[in-house]
Amino acid sequence: MKNKIALVTGTSSGIGKATAERLAKAGYTVYGTSRRGGQAGKQPYEVLALDVTNDESVEAAVSEVIRREGRIDLLVNNAGFGVAPAADEETSLEQARAIFDTNVFGIIRMTRAVVPHMRKQRSGRIINIGSVLGFLPMPYMALYAATKHAVEGYSQSLDHELRTRGIRVAVIQPAYTKTQFDTNTMPPDAPLDEYRQERAVLNEVMKKVMETGDEPSVVADVVLKVASSGSPKLRYTAGGLAGRLQFLRRFAPAALMDAGIRRDLRL
Repeated sequence: MKNKIALVTGTSSGIGKATAERLAKAGYTVYGTSRRGGQAGKQPYEVLALDVTNDESVEAAVSEVIRREGRIDLLVNNAGFGVAPAADEETSLEQARAIFDTNVFGIIRMTRAVVPHMRKQRSGRIINIGSVLGFLPMPYMALYAATKHAVEGYSQSLDHELRTRGIRVAVIQPAYTKTQFDTNTMPPDAPLDEYRQERAVLNEVMKKVMETGDEPSVVADVVLKVASSGSPKLRYTAGGLAGRLQFLRRFAPAALMDAGIRRDLRL
């Protein structure tokens, strides 16, 4: 992977940080990003200041990498956040716009800024970090699940558009991962007493499953696998649970899946 240039969004912690470190170890020249930037010498890659919800910030970061390196071979769209478990009617339209602006439009902004350079060099790889919630429902996380479904559709369509130009697009679907996801979520801004008990139960369930989730390095290893594959697939699960859920979603009756989801979430 020497002489390969990677740009990874959201590298301040969790999956993004593990991915940047894994790519750097494999030989990539890696540029990570976070809203606050990073301190020199604190990690084996440089961290640029980048807000994926801001057009000018996106253009500035991509232009800086091109100025320094002349190319971008790999874009990993990882930056994102969620809304804490809550009924859909407990979150405002402003919150809905905010999560879509980061999780979906952030990916679109980054992709549109990078693709012209990849087209010019006739090669490139774009990897979007999705979720098992991109193919499974998750009660009380409707907005987050909706953004991940959108990432699935966007990635699939984009791969068809770009593969004849030497660019491939893939989406990675982790399940529960030990990250700071719970601290990077917004509480509902219009809570209703009607759902108070369900919120409390879901928060307890989520806390427990996150503690037993996969390490971020599991996802990072899949990113490297996709990045270095000569014939990448469109979708990759990350971790044993994600693989099992994908298998069940494909072959198990819908009623059985629904019953299992409600049982596991104590609904």
